[in-house]
Amino acid sequence: MADRLLSIGECMVELMQAEGDLLRKGYAGDTFNTAYYARIFLPQDWSVDYLTAVGNDTVSDDMLAFIESTGVGINHIRRIEGRSPGLYMIHLKDGERSFSYWRSVSAAKTLADDADHLRGAIDASDIIVFSGITLAILAPTAVETLLSELRRAKAAGKTVVFDPNIRPRLWDDKGTMRDTITAGARAASLVMPSFDDEATHFGDADVAATISRYSNLGVDNVVVKDGAAGVTLAFGDAAPVFVASAKVDKIVDTTSAGDSFNGAFLAHYAVNGDAQSAAKFAAATAAAVIQHHGALVAKDKLECLR
Repeated sequence: MADRLLSIGECMVELMQAEGDLLRKGYAGDTFNTAYYARIFLPQDWSVDYLTAVGNDTVSDDMLAFIESTGVGINHIRRIEGRSPGLYMIHLKDGERSFSYWRSVSAAKTLADDADHLRGAIDASDIIVFSGITLAILAPTAVETLLSELRRAKAAGKTVVFDPNIRPRLWDDKGTMRDTITAGARAASLVMPSFDDEATHFGDADVAATISRYSNLGVDNVVVKDGAAGVTLAFGDAAPVFVASAKVDKIVDTTSAGDSFNGAFLAHYAVNGDAQSAAKFAAATAAAVIQHHGALVAKDKLECLR
């Protein structure tokens, strides 16, 4: 089996609610969250690395120190003079979240500008993870650089994982968003969409329509997440399999529900090769995560899942 996972995207400074009117600082971002949870659940002989770009400022120093402290590798993170990490704030209402963003000088927008660096990191990896947000923050030429390398990786037999994670505010227009998400899926061997996004932005009438659309793009395996309604797996030529969501008594914060599912699923599937049991494990992980504040739940609060 593979022994190196690489996640590509943007890690940001996260401001989340604390006691009273105080805010607590953290670090998060969809593909980093996935790497974080994959690192928790993968055996220690696996390597989990993150590919992004940060600045040369103190905030970047602190972010790199944090990433390294989680066990996620930082050797593929480039430092860009004059840039800094982006920042976002979580707003919560009844457990559901919305966000405010500040990312105009985000160094992560340059993560694919060095094509040789990008190729070297992908060539050294067996599982590569990216998202619609990864694509949305890049210039068009950088998008093509990244997708070209991912298509090359897929053709070489590597597992290329794509979560469309559709965020319309990041895109100039809906047509570009849909076209780029579609191109991202073509470069992947495993796509992990959220059905509500697909229904809203691609007009899918049901989960079967989402599976069909991605399968017709040449995607071998599709995992459709549908929140409390469960997960549907379509792997290869096998009939789709439904996995129920895990019961949650009280939702505290849904931030990172999908990202934690992705990380836990990939970790379990990489080791055991059983997609259905991986989905059950990932559903239990996501259920535990959304009962805590913030995107990254401490490892000791997830020990019961091992």
